[in-house]
Amino acid sequence: MTATPNRKALQALRLFAPIAGNYVRWAAVLSLGQDPRWRAAMVAGLKLSPQARVLDVAAGTGAITRLLEARGARVIAFDQSIEMLGVARRHGATAVRGTAEHLPFPDASFDGLTFGYLLRYVDPAPTMRELVRVLRPGGEIGMVEFGRPSGIWGPWWWVYTRLVLPIAGATIGSGWRKVGSFLGPSIDAFYREFPDDRLAQVWESAGLVDVRVARRSLGGGLIMWARKA
Repeated sequence: MTATPNRKALQALRLFAPIAGNYVRWAAVLSLGQDPRWRAAMVAGLKLSPQARVLDVAAGTGAITRLLEARGARVIAFDQSIEMLGVARRHGATAVRGTAEHLPFPDASFDGLTFGYLLRYVDPAPTMRELVRVLRPGGEIGMVEFGRPSGIWGPWWWVYTRLVLPIAGATIGSGWRKVGSFLGPSIDAFYREFPDDRLAQVWESAGLVDVRVARRSLGGGLIMWARKA
């Protein structure tokens, strides 16, 4: 039985289900081409052996799943959204539906685990423990998330996320107006609570070591890697 999503996860379901069909295209456009680059950099930074068994959590339409498969990994795409997973399946993914807080897999089931844009919709600490649980000792984990540019780029980030994104989303239609209005405040709130050093501590407390953090695109992209102790 699929566990009931929490309030934030239910909000994500309502926001992203209507845009599943064109998510990959417009996510790339609205991130000014950076989102595909962040995903590719995260996958490239993983130290996975050929034929590694990998769980792609919050897989959405399977963009990271396909990058992993291109490297020879055996991947399960895992997400709470039927609509998103439907797109992933049409691209050939092996897909399983469920919530990240309650993974339906035994301990130490996977050689690697990836996730993108997940932690803003869950309680990070227990969710990270659950993700680490299904990794084998020495297994690799990688994450893609939005960052928060600072310095001279901070005001430009605010203008783009608070003004440009909502207008662009309204122009696209099909649910993108709500997504465009939601993202900026959501990203900023998460970063205020979990700046890089605190997020790294959450990872370490979950049983991860060798935590690496990379900022991309003037700080707009956050990539993290680690391995299970």
